[in-house]
Order: sequence, then structure tokens, then C-alpha cells
Amino acid sequence: MINLTITDALKKLKSREISAVELARAHIARIEKYGAELNAYITTTPERALADAAAADARYANGTARVMDGIPIGMKDLFATRGIRTTAASRMLENFVPEYESTISQKFIDAGTALLGKTNLDEFAMGTFSKTSYFGAPINPWQRTRKLTAGGSSGGSTSAVAAGLAMGATGTDTGGSIRFPASITGLVGVKPTYGLCSRWGCVAFASSLDTPGPIARTVNDAALMLSIMAGHDDKDSTSANVNITFDGELRPIFGTGKPVRIGIVKEFADTQISSDMKRIFDARIADMKSAGAEVVEISIPNILDALAAYYIIAPAEASSNLARYDGMRYGLRVDGSDLIDTYKKTRACGFGDEVKRRLVIGAAVLSSESYDVYFMQAARVRRLIADAFNSAFQKCDFIICPAGAGTALPLDSDLSPLEYYALDLFTVAMNLAGVPAVSVPAGLAENGLPLGVQVVAPRFADMEMLRMARHIEEFAGVDNRPTVIMGEKR
Repeated sequence: MINLTITDALKKLKSREISAVELARAHIARIEKYGAELNAYITTTPERALADAAAADARYANGTARVMDGIPIGMKDLFATRGIRTTAASRMLENFVPEYESTISQKFIDAGTALLGKTNLDEFAMGTFSKTSYFGAPINPWQRTRKLTAGGSSGGSTSAVAAGLAMGATGTDTGGSIRFPASITGLVGVKPTYGLCSRWGCVAFASSLDTPGPIARTVNDAALMLSIMAGHDDKDSTSANVNITFDGELRPIFGTGKPVRIGIVKEFADTQISSDMKRIFDARIADMKSAGAEVVEISIPNILDALAAYYIIAPAEASSNLARYDGMRYGLRVDGSDLIDTYKKTRACGFGDEVKRRLVIGAAVLSSESYDVYFMQAARVRRLIADAFNSAFQKCDFIICPAGAGTALPLDSDLSPLEYYALDLFTVAMNLAGVPAVSVPAGLAENGLPLGVQVVAPRFADMEMLRMARHIEEFAGVDNRPTVIMGEKR
């Protein structure tokens, strides 16, 4: 059962070939076997999963089955779950148990899924390796002889799905936090159009950039999950009044008689990527040409400035969002000699080094002396990038680019903060522009590790984007079954 995709599992559940309880037990056993090694979960909920599965079986029996009834999933530990600890991987919220349910987690409850637990991440989603988690970093299951990063900030979700500790999982993408970890774990990771999926009940990092999205093994599974997550939410002021539909199958784009134009970003031509990434990227472009695509060069003049703009805007918004953690209403409290001393001690003890670093940067760029020089300049660059994407999509239907420079790095890589930030080079511009992007497995490097390619589309063309990603998935044919990844006999 571990090797089943969500789509295949639903067929077997509907035919009663397997039961939801059996499926849940198989994944719970998997967590018991590999959970400690991979550290993919912060909190596991086996009793909840079995109860959810039993309810799903009852609905299958009486003919009232829901869209994803009985599918066991992981929920990134940024999404509030009523009665279940929600930590944001921080000491600050180590013992926080919400009395409310996030919109996204509620949508999956309504769809009938079985909750296996809350997945690990970078603290408050700030990081690229998930190393900033207060609970320790999750591990990439593709290589067990040396610990490799599963990416960040959604590294726990990608580790869990890749290793078969969940059939799918939620993530959030602020600057690449779904796409980069998906790329290096051989998965499909979707950053939807900003506003398509509600942020209500999701612990905030940078509100104008944070984007919930699905992580799955196949494009079809990701499309199904996205169709559940998407939709207008009155509780989120940034939620778009747009709905998307998915009938269970992504129709081909090629062979329909309609021309397909693929854009290649001129400014990325001289960026450093591994020889494996170059080989695989060129191969997938050749595949699309052979299928009938017209490949055109497009320009996004300020795209290489996106990294600098992002690391001004995101910390600025983080410094505002995280001001609420003061020890007064919820979360950690460290008493001081007076109110101000309590604030200082609580925040000094509650936040990790990377969070503190970004809070300091954010406070600095929002100061009266720096606001116009840094924050407003970054906002102007953001507008230029968004306008450039709009112009580019007048010349092409999709943009194709790498999801990262290379394969997963060792978890103990000695990188400076700036070198970690540079890993987001290929992903941050899409968050600044608010356009959808998906990382899809595109091939294996010579060392056997996976590499992902991104498909980028105009705003709200998310399902069209996934149709194109489905072709890349078929061209590449990457075997990402959990038993293959973990080196087990099938």
C-alpha cells in the first residue's frame, strides 16, 4: 500500500479492495519504523488517523464517500489544528494547542482525509534546510549513508511523502519553501497563485508572500489536493474570489492543435547550476520541442534582483507578524523584573538565531531612516518583476526554469547565511509576482539524487500549469516510490 499514489489508492478504496483503516495502519507502521530516523514529524496523531479512517470506511460502505476519503496525509506544523499541538517548529509555541482549525486543514477534514500528524519545518518557516527547527532537522530519505537536507521550510512534509510516511502533505511557500524541498526529494510541489488558497489559521511569516500549497508524488495527486485547498475564504482578506475545478484527470496540452509556447528566461542563462541540472533541463526542453512546443527566449530584467528585494520585504513583514509573541497571551513566557524585561526575556528565549536575525533585519529596514532607502526600493523592484512577468506571458504560455541549482546538499554543509539565502535564487521571483509555479521531478543526477524543473504560469492558470507539468513528469519517468527511495525490496 505504501507505493500507491493517492489516485490509485482512491480507486482501490472505492472498489473496497482495501480499507481506509488498513491504509492508515500501513502508514502508521511506516512512521513507527522510520519516524525517528527521518524526524519528519513534530507531532504524530495515530489515534486520530485511525478514527478518521474508520469514519471514511463507514462512508464508503453507505455510499457517501468524500473526495479524498481515507487518504492519510501530513499537515505542516504551521496550520492550526484544533486540539492538536501547533508549534511552528519554535520553542515560542512548543506547547500551543489551538482552539480553532485553519481553513486549509478544515478543507482536508471535509474531504475525508486521515491526519497522521504535524510535519517538521524551519522555525516559523524561516530557512532553506529546515535546520532552524527547534525540534531538529528532518532528513532526506533519498540518501541514508549521509544525512542530506530535505529542504526547507517544508522539509518535514517532503521527507514524509518521499519516504511513505504520508501519501500527501501540505506546505507553505514564501520564497520557494515548497518547490525547493520538492525538487531535492523527487516530489511535486505546488506554489499556487497568491490568494488562491486561504492563509487563515496558518502561522504568518510574510503575509504578502506566504502561499499554502500541496506536496505529492505525482502531478495528478497534487492537482487533486490543490482543488481541495483552493477557494475563496471570507476570513482571509487576501483570498481571491476564484475557484478551480478538477475532474480527476489532467488533459494533455500537446496534440490538441493549439500552439504551445515555452519561455526560457534570458537572465538565468549565466547563473551557476550543476552539470546534472543543465543536462536534465536541456533534455526536458528537447522533449517539449519534440512534442511540438515552440521555445522562445523571454526577458524578466530584474529577476536577479528578486533575491535582494525578497530578503528586505520578507524580514520586514516577519518583524511585524512576530511582534505578537510577547509572552502575554499565549506561547512561551519568561518572567522578568518588569513588563519590558519580560518581553525581552521571552523573545530572547523563545526565538532561534535565524528568526532573530530576520527580525533584526526587518526592524532595521522599517526604521524611519531606512524605510525609503530599502523597503520602498524593494517594493518598486517587486512591481517591476510582476510587470515583467505579465509582459513575458504575452510572448509565451509557460516559463520553464530550474527549481534549484543542484541536488540535495549534506545537512551539515557549512554555508553562511548569505549562501543559504542564495539557494532561493530560482524561486523567490514567483512569490514577489504572485504567479503560480510547480516543481516537478525532471530526472536523476549521476549520484542518483533527484532534480526538479519549474513550470511557471500566469496568475490563476494553476491547472493549465499542472497540465504542462504532467508532460514533464511523463518525459522524465522518475521512479519516486517510497520503497525505491528507502532501498527496500518491493
